[in-house]
Amino acid sequence: MLTAAGVKLKDVDGPDLPPSFILIVPLFHVTGCVPVMLSCFVVGLKLVIMYKWDAEKALEIIEREKITNFVGVPTQSWDLVNSPTFGKYDTSSLRAVGGGGAPSPASLVTKVNEKTKNGNPQLGYGMTETNAFGPGITGSDYLTHPTSTGRAVLPMVVQVRDENLKEVPRGQAGEIWFFGPMLIRGYWNRPDATAETIVDGWLRSGDIGRMDEDGFVYVEDRVKDMILRAGENVYGAEVESAIYEHPAVHEAAVFGVPHERLGEEVGVAILPNDGMTLTAEDLWSFLDGKIANFKIPTKVAITSEPLPRNAAGKFLKRELQQQVVKGTLKAASR
Repeated sequence: MLTAAGVKLKDVDGPDLPPSFILIVPLFHVTGCVPVMLSCFVVGLKLVIMYKWDAEKALEIIEREKITNFVGVPTQSWDLVNSPTFGKYDTSSLRAVGGGGAPSPASLVTKVNEKTKNGNPQLGYGMTETNAFGPGITGSDYLTHPTSTGRAVLPMVVQVRDENLKEVPRGQAGEIWFFGPMLIRGYWNRPDATAETIVDGWLRSGDIGRMDEDGFVYVEDRVKDMILRAGENVYGAEVESAIYEHPAVHEAAVFGVPHERLGEEVGVAILPNDGMTLTAEDLWSFLDGKIANFKIPTKVAITSEPLPRNAAGKFLKRELQQQVVKGTLKAASR
């Protein structure tokens, strides 16, 4: 599977430049290890490794090394194209900008397409348990389906199932399941975890999503991160995508906040763009009519500090939730 994945990298557009990658995620993360490092090694592609993520440093490397492929998590792609120094650097070598690891806001797809001369926005959906193999999307498909993670590529098969493990109709939300030779056989010395995750050869992703009539997969949220507000399901990816359309928003992370009557209410932590101000009232007014009223965050924390991330660049939503609950991160209430 790694050999096949690596050989496919030779098909990247732009024959004037040999494919080259910048590694911006840790090697212990499946994205950094399999589709980037190992695939480059198999085919013999150029790989430039960053010690620590920094958007301006990445831009310097892209210009100097003529990088063609930028693969990270969506927050890193967002940092890159929104960097105040983006225009200082020659990024014309880029052919693909994206990665995986989390849902991507629709506004990011448009920004990548507008700001990179030759770079196609792209997104892949996989897990450590699938060796990073899964649905993927790029180019015109991504521009017309900006909230999708793409269609499954054979030999992988994807289904969406309900709580009774039955496949649901197209368009209906449920848990995403994977099947194919790229799956792990089990967890080392953890038969209980293996039995919970792998059922009759199928792997439970732990992600909530849906599949449309054309086979495009949409990841809504992690099962454990879904917000249940008064019996209504709220998916963070949908709310974040709407919030990122606001021109003053640089970073946004949506999470559930415990509520005595509702069970949970929707909370969000936001870092505004440099030199721009944003209030909770501004956000509430902006979201009115864009998403259902019950999905609009009732707890809004505006911070001047970057949101906390793990080593892979993903926001630490549980930490933000606890900060809001404890009051160490002040949030306005609606």
